[in-house]
Amino acid sequence: MAPSWFTEKVTPHDHHRHELKKILLRAKTDYQRVTLAETFSFGRCLILNNELQSAERDEFIYHESLVHPAMMLHPKPKEILVLGGGEGATVREILKHPSIKRVTMVDIDRDVVEFCRQHLVSWHRGALHHPKTRLIIADAKKYIAQTQERFDIIVSDLPTPEAGDPVAGLYTQSFYQEALGRLNPTGLLVVQSGSGSWLKIRFHAQVKRTLKKVFKVVRSYYSYVPSFDEPWAFIIASQKADPLNISAKQVDRKLGTISKSLRFYDGQTHEGLFRIPKYLRG
Repeated sequence: MAPSWFTEKVTPHDHHRHELKKILLRAKTDYQRVTLAETFSFGRCLILNNELQSAERDEFIYHESLVHPAMMLHPKPKEILVLGGGEGATVREILKHPSIKRVTMVDIDRDVVEFCRQHLVSWHRGALHHPKTRLIIADAKKYIAQTQERFDIIVSDLPTPEAGDPVAGLYTQSFYQEALGRLNPTGLLVVQSGSGSWLKIRFHAQVKRTLKKVFKVVRSYYSYVPSFDEPWAFIIASQKADPLNISAKQVDRKLGTISKSLRFYDGQTHEGLFRIPKYLRG
C-alpha cells in the first residue's frame, strides 16, 4: 500500500509533509473541517481546515509557552478568560496554578469542543470537566463586547486568520481595546500570533503594531514547535508588567511545585523565550 501523506502549505512555494499511519476520524462542522490522524513522528494530530493545529507529542511546548509566561507576570491570577482553545490543553495548563478560581473558555464551535472532549483526552486531561472551568459556546468577539465581567488574564488561543476569515475581527485595534476594558488594572493579554518564521512574519508584525496602539508594554516571544516545523510566535501585552523584568530565579520561585508538571517551561526557558532575533523585536 502506498504511504499516505498530509501536506500543509506554508507558502505557495513551501510545504510541510507528515506521513500518516491512518486517518482516525473526519468530521465537518458549521465552521470548519476536522481531521484526527495518527502520524509516525508526532502521534495523534488535530487538523483543522487542512492546517495542523496540535500534535500529541509536542503540544506541551505550544501550550506551556502560551500560558505560563503571563501567569508568572500577574501577582495572583484568579479569573482567566480563554478565547478559543478547543482542545482544552490551554485550560489544562492554567488550572495548574492554585490561585485560579475560575477559567472561562469561549469557543464558537460546539462540535469541535465535543470532538476534542471525546477524542483528545490526553490533551485536556479532564480540564474541560473541571469544576473551575466554565465553558461558553459563543462568538468571542460578541462575548467580549457584551460581558461586564473582568479578568486577570485573557488568553487569545484563536486560529491565525486567512484572507476574509471572520476570525480576523479578533485581531483588530477595536477588539483589543474592548479586551483591555475587560481586564483588571493589573491584567494581561496574551495572543498566539502566528508563525515566527521570517517567511511568514507579516501577520505577527501586524498584530504587534496593532497591540502597541492599545497597550503600553508589548513583547514578542517564540518557541520552536517541531510538528509545526517552524518557530511559533506569541505576544504579551499589558499596561505595566514586562516579561523582561522577571528573572529565571523569580520564575522558578513562583512556579514552586508546579514545575514538576511542566516539560518545557521554567525560569531558564522564560528568559530564552524573550531572547529573540531582531526581525521579531521590531
